[in-house]
Amino acid sequence: MIRSMTAFARRDVEGEWGKLSWELRSVNHRYLDVHPRLPEELRFLEGALRERVAGRVGRGKLECTLRYRPAVGVAATLQLNWPYAEQVIEACTRLGERLPESAPVSPLEVLRTPGVMAETDPDLQPVAEAALGLLDEAVTELVRMREGEGARLAEIIRERAREVARLTREVRERRTEVNSEVRERLQKRLDELDVTADPGRLEQELAFIAQRLDVDEELERLLAHVAEVEKTLDRDDPVGRRIDFLMQELNREANTLSSKSNDARTTQAAVEMKVLIEQMREQVQNIE
Repeated sequence: MIRSMTAFARRDVEGEWGKLSWELRSVNHRYLDVHPRLPEELRFLEGALRERVAGRVGRGKLECTLRYRPAVGVAATLQLNWPYAEQVIEACTRLGERLPESAPVSPLEVLRTPGVMAETDPDLQPVAEAALGLLDEAVTELVRMREGEGARLAEIIRERAREVARLTREVRERRTEVNSEVRERLQKRLDELDVTADPGRLEQELAFIAQRLDVDEELERLLAHVAEVEKTLDRDDPVGRRIDFLMQELNREANTLSSKSNDARTTQAAVEMKVLIEQMREQVQNIE
């Protein structure tokens, strides 16, 4: 299924540990380029994030923003190291006995002593598991949106490709008529010059002109490339680069057709083809 590279997804969840929110935003890019934006306490999830995204998304610049608001009581807490605090207090008391004129030590000064207070980190494992589960949901939504937009792009490309095929068949059907017109124009010029041309030499010249203006191969390749575009649009794997290459080939053949044309209608058809191909290329740039 064709996927667009432009999409947005958001997922939120709340638990006893607080609230989590993922925002995923993807835009065009030649490769998969993941930009995680994680809270400092959940920075360790970056590796798992990249692995899970890479398993579901082929191309695109993807911004992954996680927001975490801890519940009350879940944040880091302070604990008093009582054994060490008692040693500090005893030391202060003994110093006070030796320095009777010194001011008494306040509890706040004791608390400021390194090692008296210890900060304990909360258990983030439940938060991490919830964040990764929510990420899977957000990626699923993102992929669904990319597929929906991709289906629309595929239909636009199909319509343009079929129009290129229609114009190609029209040009091919006119080839016999165009060759007859070339013969008539050459004979008319000879008649205006009032000369009698050698029939054998005339046929040689006509054959040379027909060979120089022959576009049968270009027409066949145009139809073949259009058929390959339709076939590629039905594939399940990322096809953006392949279709982009086919657009280059289609444009090359249309340019050759235009340069070889000696017929106004064929030239016009080639111009219309190039317009259609350019329209397809603009859409292809957004396909994964």
